Amino acid sequence: MDFTSYEAERTADLSTAPSGESDFFTIGDLAREFGVTLRALRFYEDKGLLAPRREGLTRLYSPAERSRLAIILKGKKLGFTLAEIKAMVALREGGAMPAGGLALTKEKCAEQLGLLEQQKVEIEEAISELRQMVAAFSARSAA
Repeated sequence: MDFTSYEAERTADLSTAPSGESDFFTIGDLAREFGVTLRALRFYEDKGLLAPRREGLTRLYSPAERSRLAIILKGKKLGFTLAEIKAMVALREGGAMPAGGLALTKEKCAEQLGLLEQQKVEIEEAISELRQMVAAFSARSAA
């Protein structure tokens, strides 16, 4: 995950957002934007990863919460656990990290990288085999 560009992204998020009450996003806004379910957003809230403001029954997410959701979804896509994602969010936002949290995150990133590289090799092998099968079918059809 690219933590170095966080400040630039955060500044861009804040500078492009209109002023006033429209600085907030509803749960539906974020669900549509990120292609997730309302249930998933409520789950992340229950786990303490998101903390929207409440107005009655309405959840209002700030630009910072929107950025946090992007981190959560990137971490999920890369195969990290919720605890690891929470550490990544804390790291990116400059919050307090648990003892050893940074090392665990670095170690886990390296582990995930190795896993994804192995999956890439396996996928490339499968693609090659499927191409050979398609070519064989095409040759049989032409004969």
